Amino acid sequence: MILGTLYYFSSGLKQQLQASLVASERPAELGAFPITVPTIKYGFAIDTFQVFEKTIQSGQFLGDILIQQNMDYPSIEQLVRNASDVFDVRQFRVGNPFTILTKDSTQTADYLIYEPNVYEYIVFHLKGDLKAERIKREVTSEVKSAAGALETSLWNAIVGQGLSYDLADKMEDALQWSIDFHHLQKGDEFKLVYDQNFIEGEPVGIGSVHAAYYKTGENEYHAIYFDNGKESGYYDLEGRPMKRGFLKAPVKFSRISSYYNLNRFHPILKRVRPHFGTDYAAPYGTPIYAVGDGVIEKASYTNGNGNFVKIRHDGTYQTQYLHMQKFGPGIRTGVHVKQGQVIGYVGSSGLATGPHVCFRFWKDGKQVNHLNLKFPPAKPLPEADMPQFKMLRDQYLELLSQAKEVKVEEDGATTAKKGNP
Repeated sequence: MILGTLYYFSSGLKQQLQASLVASERPAELGAFPITVPTIKYGFAIDTFQVFEKTIQSGQFLGDILIQQNMDYPSIEQLVRNASDVFDVRQFRVGNPFTILTKDSTQTADYLIYEPNVYEYIVFHLKGDLKAERIKREVTSEVKSAAGALETSLWNAIVGQGLSYDLADKMEDALQWSIDFHHLQKGDEFKLVYDQNFIEGEPVGIGSVHAAYYKTGENEYHAIYFDNGKESGYYDLEGRPMKRGFLKAPVKFSRISSYYNLNRFHPILKRVRPHFGTDYAAPYGTPIYAVGDGVIEKASYTNGNGNFVKIRHDGTYQTQYLHMQKFGPGIRTGVHVKQGQVIGYVGSSGLATGPHVCFRFWKDGKQVNHLNLKFPPAKPLPEADMPQFKMLRDQYLELLSQAKEVKVEEDGATTAKKGNP
């Protein structure tokens, strides 16, 4: 009996000791010792640095910033030279953010990170190899749709839903050959299928517009983006290119302040004088675009026209753009230009009462009202591309049919209203 009892206790003690040894060999539970995860930003564990986040101020240059970070002039000059192939430091813009990373604020800082836009940043190495790196942020995208109806303007119809104003600009790019965006009407309807871009889960801008729909009065227009590997662009539902020989207007989102009129009373000369152009009013500095491919016949100045550009497009058509504030980059007589290229900026040079561009159009050497011209349709896609195009078209039409208008309430809440099919 005594021996049995001793065996029981010794056996139990042995088991307890073995269990204790096993437990001591186990790794500690994860929660027992907290693990510190470093904060990674711009590719650095910024917890190990002193971090100073600032924005570029008016009149501030890279040299001004680096001198404050204890960097000497020869080093600054060397950095600027080494960085020139990556980033032109003269492109620093007021209001853009930059960050200083330093281990010791009494010594030269380690890094300066400048953000020219949301999609990338520039890392300037301020010690060792003085250099710069351009880093692209990882961008993800999600296909979204939008719909709306005009009450006052296209811009308000889009921005009023909390959507990016870039959508209005990109929708005009898709439909600019078919719709006169200077004559939009209350009640006009639109729908879009587009990419919403994200960086680290935050929306940062609009990517491509895949499909667009616009209805004005009884007229409906569709634009489907298609890329066959050789060429790409917007096409109508039958596979015909939306792109035509000429844009509807030389300025985006402006208004027509004066039409082609052979009996117009001139506001400065105070007498009846034929007006052979169409005036598009817009703020000073608004870009003016070439409405078609061609060669600049003249880029000059006269007292009446102010700064002007005249383009020959072919043996039949010419266009002219008057009262510019200044010419676009590289614009001069004899230069070839492409449709949509910036050739100048809206101004009021010459005989002008305010900022606008007087747009003139010649056909066979005679000035005509371009708003009344009809141009032949472009050739459709090759038959070999049509099956793929139709499949893509039908997918986008289905997404367009599901597009909903979002109503933003005063309290910030949103409700969805489905657009017409």
